[in-house]
Amino acid sequence: MGKRKEAEFVQWLGPILDALRDLGGSGKPREVSSWIAEKLNISDDVLNLTLNSGESRFHNQVAWARQYLIWENYLDKNIRGAWVLTTTGRDKKLTIEESKLIVKKWVSIFTKARKNGAKPEVSDIKEDISLDIINDDNLNLLNVLQSLSPKGFENICKLLLRESGFEKVEVTGQSHDGGIDGYGTLELNPFVSFKVLFQCKRYKGGVSRAQVGDFRNAMIGRAEKGIIITTGHFTKEAINEANREGAPKVELVDGEQLVKMFEKVELGVKAKTVYEIDYSFFEPFL
Repeated sequence: MGKRKEAEFVQWLGPILDALRDLGGSGKPREVSSWIAEKLNISDDVLNLTLNSGESRFHNQVAWARQYLIWENYLDKNIRGAWVLTTTGRDKKLTIEESKLIVKKWVSIFTKARKNGAKPEVSDIKEDISLDIINDDNLNLLNVLQSLSPKGFENICKLLLRESGFEKVEVTGQSHDGGIDGYGTLELNPFVSFKVLFQCKRYKGGVSRAQVGDFRNAMIGRAEKGIIITTGHFTKEAINEANREGAPKVELVDGEQLVKMFEKVELGVKAKTVYEIDYSFFEPFL
């Protein structure tokens, strides 16, 4: 039997702690992975690699590394939507060798648990799970959205925007309109509101810089805001283009954020209560 390939995510355990310290002790998942990519000069070739689901492979690996830090009590597991250092994690720095030992330890715990008939929180290290979406239901939701017809996806985005507070949302249904799929109005208060144009991309891959630029050009002079919604992800160049200084900002919603939006307004999903095993509690008794 050949030697098992070492999991690549091991290298990100230490940088996650470094990133969160630099960010003030907490950060959104994308803030953390973007910090790592910038500080460690991760190449665009690596950042643009995708999984079968269309999600970023790099961000996926950072998410897996974060899970081991939770089990090791370096990150708070009880805070949803943000990664937060625990008291133990605030001053902890990890070498690559220490990170390997942590992963080896928890793989051993899971192996023993499976032999004893328990079901671990994460059964195996797979590379087909997207950032912060590490359960089958959420993956299935993304797959469902990717399987919709182009028109169906536009209409369900229209419904999502309405449920999220937008008014007078309409799908244009026009081709050759510079990529504009629809528009709506967002009211900030009784005195201030603005028109928003949106584009829907039912992708498994990445949205490019050129596509963001084309959308911005199409919205200039027609609306104050623009949103691109995709079931895939945005390349690093696309994100930079959306936030380019001197140009109207384009809001980007990728597959990960899209799933969270559906959950927030409970659109097409049903809430359920799930109890998960706290393996760190049982560790001293193994």
